[in-house]
Amino acid sequence: MTPKSSVFLGGSCVAAIAAVGSIFELSSGTPQLGTLLTSIILSLSTPAVGLLFYAAVRDARANQ
Repeated sequence: MTPKSSVFLGGSCVAAIAAVGSIFELSSGTPQLGTLLTSIILSLSTPAVGLLFYAAVRDARANQ
C-alpha cells in the first residue's frame, strides 16, 4: 500500500464516520447543526465514501 492509497483510505473512513454520525443526528429529531447542514454533510459524505475507497483500492492495485 502506498502513502497515496493510505490517504484515500483514511479519507474514506472519515467520510463514513461523518455519514453515520449524520444519520444518527437526523434520526434523533433535533440535529445539533440543524437539519439542513446535517443533510448536506450526509449527502456529500455518502458518495465520498465509495469514491475514496475505490480510489484507494485502484491505487493500491496499480502499485503492487
